[in-house]
Amino acid sequence: MTEATDQHRPTAAQWQEPEQLRWSFQHMDRLFPSATIAAAGPAAELARHPQELRALEVPLPGGVSLSVAEILALTGTDAWAVLHGDRLVTEEYFGEMAADTRHLLMSVSKSLVSCIVGSLAGSGAIDLARGIEHYIPELRGTGYEGATVRHLLDMRSGIRFSEEYLDPASEVRQLDQAIGWAPPVPGGPATLKEFLRSLESEREHGGSFAYRSCETDVLGSLCEEAGGKPFAELATELLWSRIGACNDAYLVQDAQGTGVFDAGICATLGDLVRFGAMIRNGGVSLTGQRVLDSAWVDDIFAGGTDSAEAFAAGDHAEDMPGGMYRSQFWFPSGDRDAAFCLGIHGQTIYINRASGVVGVKLSSTALPVDPFEGPAAEAMFGAINEHLLATSATTGN
Repeated sequence: MTEATDQHRPTAAQWQEPEQLRWSFQHMDRLFPSATIAAAGPAAELARHPQELRALEVPLPGGVSLSVAEILALTGTDAWAVLHGDRLVTEEYFGEMAADTRHLLMSVSKSLVSCIVGSLAGSGAIDLARGIEHYIPELRGTGYEGATVRHLLDMRSGIRFSEEYLDPASEVRQLDQAIGWAPPVPGGPATLKEFLRSLESEREHGGSFAYRSCETDVLGSLCEEAGGKPFAELATELLWSRIGACNDAYLVQDAQGTGVFDAGICATLGDLVRFGAMIRNGGVSLTGQRVLDSAWVDDIFAGGTDSAEAFAAGDHAEDMPGGMYRSQFWFPSGDRDAAFCLGIHGQTIYINRASGVVGVKLSSTALPVDPFEGPAAEAMFGAINEHLLATSATTGN
């Protein structure tokens, strides 16, 4: 879609159709209410040191290999970038995407929300061991009563919630209806908070890992209650003004003004590189500002005493053997130095704190979870990481 066709922009029933996704993901503020997350601090300049990566061959499952360029073309890529140390070695945009375009992050938003929780925990405003109802009294007597903040961060509550995106009756689709991302169902929850209060538990809190977007929506409300401000203001003060962001981000909201915390943050490619670099640097931004306590970031990579076991007993163990999930960050394999922030339709941040490589890929794949795109993106960033390490060892840079 172009500016001339914006008057025919998709409705809530249409915006997630495959042919609409590329436009929708880059114009969410034209479709839904939103709140600004301001780039209020000094910007971190990225030193450009271009390297040719598109021809690099990437081994894929099944014994085949494709070039980086082929993977990018086959996975609906809107933009991608790679930072190695303090050097931006590639940055590329496709279609109408540009350096100042804010792209929908989908569940990469979860990792950003986690960082606000981490900042508030570091200041003593949140105790991770407390029950969520201590901070959000409206959740007393609901399925969430008794779940701790840590349970929610690691998606280990006992809430009944299906994340089957293609099942129209699943809870994740009911969530879409409640926030206005899909046509409402008569008699169903009309707001995000109403939807969260309706959820029931199906097991004891603290068990195995099960991916549930609703956990992050509760965490976003927790931040507002503990921080005493709307989430967008907290995100401005505690995160976006400190990472060296060059552009404002924004948070999509429901009709009541509640943020869509699990999937609704929109930001530029370059600022996501800056975010990833901050995590890679143990909570310190590229401008040298402390954003998160180093202990919080270290814990993301180390995991809890039973994080690996909880993941192995969970719903992604077969797809990600040896994986782990901690504080809304993914570790798809046994490599605990390589963290991922992941979102449906191909949103990815790759953070390798051992090698210093940060990769970001923003996409609009037709399927929410594409059986090729996810493994291909993981393999691509892994191959690029190995290539940059080898190149650095050879050249001494």
